[in-house]
Amino acid sequence: MFHKEKPDYNRYQYGFYTLDQLVPGDHFLRKIEAVIDFDFIYDLVEETYSCDNGRPSLDPVMLIKIPLIQCFYGIRSMRQTIKEIEVNTAYRWFLGLTLDDKVPHF
Repeated sequence: MFHKEKPDYNRYQYGFYTLDQLVPGDHFLRKIEAVIDFDFIYDLVEETYSCDNGRPSLDPVMLIKIPLIQCFYGIRSMRQTIKEIEVNTAYRWFLGLTLDDKVPHF
């Protein structure tokens, strides 16, 4: 019987990387971010957000970018989109989420 030792994949490796370093420079979402300034959305929704009452709001730009990810990558449901965002560093980078941030849940 052949006994093969299980390879060490370094799954518990620690390193010091920025999220920016983990997303390739030519990634599609970088190209989108470079040509579209999403800050105009804040002006469009300013009147609908209250700064002194109610629950903390989700970033309106993120609320636009999440369905864009779904559309760009042909993900069939919002539930699956959220699952994909949880594990995809490029999606997190595009949304401005850190690796520790919870993904908004709809």
